[in-house]
Amino acid sequence: MKAYRAALLRFSDDDHTPLYDADGLLVLGPDAQGQQVVRAAGDFNALKDRFPGVAIEHLPGRLIAPGFVDLHIHYPQTDVIGSPAEGLLPWLENYTFPHESRFHDPTYAADVARFFLDELARNGVTTPLSFATSHPQSVDALMAEAQARGLRLIAGKVLQDRHSPDGVRDQTEQSLLDTEALINKWHGVDRLGYAITPRFAPSCSDAQMRGAGELAAAHPSVWVQSHVAENLDEVKWVRELYPQARSYLDVYREFGLLRERAVYAHCIHFDDNDRALMRDTGAVAAVSPTSNLFLGSGFFDFVAADRAGMGYGLASDVGGGTSFSPFHTMLAAYHVGRAGVTGGGAFKQGISLKPSQLWWQHTAGAARALGLGGVVGNLTPGHEADFVVIRPDATPLLARKTAQANSLEELLFALIVLGDDRLIERTVIAGR
Repeated sequence: MKAYRAALLRFSDDDHTPLYDADGLLVLGPDAQGQQVVRAAGDFNALKDRFPGVAIEHLPGRLIAPGFVDLHIHYPQTDVIGSPAEGLLPWLENYTFPHESRFHDPTYAADVARFFLDELARNGVTTPLSFATSHPQSVDALMAEAQARGLRLIAGKVLQDRHSPDGVRDQTEQSLLDTEALINKWHGVDRLGYAITPRFAPSCSDAQMRGAGELAAAHPSVWVQSHVAENLDEVKWVRELYPQARSYLDVYREFGLLRERAVYAHCIHFDDNDRALMRDTGAVAAVSPTSNLFLGSGFFDFVAADRAGMGYGLASDVGGGTSFSPFHTMLAAYHVGRAGVTGGGAFKQGISLKPSQLWWQHTAGAARALGLGGVVGNLTPGHEADFVVIRPDATPLLARKTAQANSLEELLFALIVLGDDRLIERTVIAGR
């Protein structure tokens, strides 16, 4: 067993309110399977006598918080980040697909996987849900590297057998065989999970979508991930391809791809029927504000999503997203909330998302959206020991601002607004 003494942030398992101890103690120990989990968390003075003989590492001036959960990211787009484009579709054509075509090479894929996971750790992300490419070897490279690090990671081979260039376009039958083989090889191995991954409806034939739905039904514990209603040109294209569908989201329903453990990135151009369909099927949204702002895609409607009872969490969406940093993502989500949404030329009054709510949506809330509530994303007893050690004084301005914080919300907001990877002093994975 091992314990850490520092300021401590976690969330109530019941109503996700923040729990904070200015002088806290986090105690780790093995569960029945030998996995390092949280044994106790709370006020130092209240807990210190319960664990005699346990070594305590004192981290004065530091904040221990749950590791961040990134609900949507593309590891093959690590080198695409910061590429200029007029919008989503030109960006895919000019940058993304040429880069992804290189992942047929296992050596290249392994090199990017190492850098990608290093970058996540440097930014405090301990559970990513990632796209690979259409090449099975891209999945193998990422999974093998994550396994070596003891990381909880979910990923999948992209399915795209139409409207895609040579080098990334796959073959329908083989793509489904490859997907099932990868499920059998990686899903449930150590801390790894598999996600069936249609890139988006326009990139997949009906046969490929139908096959993906059949695989999802045959393997209920795997995840499904895709994109939906991100960009107006994309929405128009889907309407032309599927005139019988009520909406873009309804296409996925027709193929059996809306269910629990299904995560759809963006979900911007939705109506209330779409949000109700997400709620009723258990599918959730990966809100990707830096990507949406960068590509000019639109604003996620937090108010309408909450009103409908639709689940969602925060995501970086690198490389359309502009930063691996959860602090940048949370700040962008705050901006989106404050700006409101535009539709039909009308402006809706924005909202002010609480800093603790933003933080929850990138940790315990995102974990709950993944179906991993009680497993990761929090530091209450029983959770796996993934956490970050944060330096609130990481820069002179942060030190000055956080020293003046009069409440937890003020402290968290200062970290969100002024923070980046320099805040993360240490990222702990499975207690290591």
